[in-house]
Amino acid sequence: MIKKIVAIGASKSKTSINKLFAVYTAKQLQDAEVITLDLNDYELPLYSPDLEKEKGIPNNAMLFNAHLDEADGIVLSLAEYNGLHTAAFKNLWDWLSRIKTDVWKNKPMLLLAASPGGRGGANVLKITKDLMPYFGGKVITDFSLPSFHDNFKNGELTNSELNMELKEKIRQFQNALL
Repeated sequence: MIKKIVAIGASKSKTSINKLFAVYTAKQLQDAEVITLDLNDYELPLYSPDLEKEKGIPNNAMLFNAHLDEADGIVLSLAEYNGLHTAAFKNLWDWLSRIKTDVWKNKPMLLLAASPGGRGGANVLKITKDLMPYFGGKVITDFSLPSFHDNFKNGELTNSELNMELKEKIRQFQNALL
């Protein structure tokens, strides 16, 4: 049975390494249709209670939420800006939580982070992993890819040790989708 997997790179960069990594990872799954959600396609005003009261929840938040509703699983790769989520991703999360606090729908999730630096987004990965259960995030497993440009070349994870570790994480996630 084909599973619908949403792949999200939590950055608005048009050349986001996290979007690239999320899609790459999701495409490693067997019997999966991968739907890529690019934050650039879901422009949202900065969340405020006053704006929500005045104008309601933006259509783009509703559309993003609908994709999450339809998914069987989520592959989310986090960009780390100064040790935290990107402003765009946090803003999206804020809007989604106004639709329903169960933002991530208790769908199986493979949580990733990639960065050009040696820590591989470890801080934002930890923060997000700790927060997910409060927002319907069912994190099956997680993986951090450090030194992205040294370890990921020509659309492939070239570091054999990291590649073996990622394959094991993908296997765990795949099993949770059954």
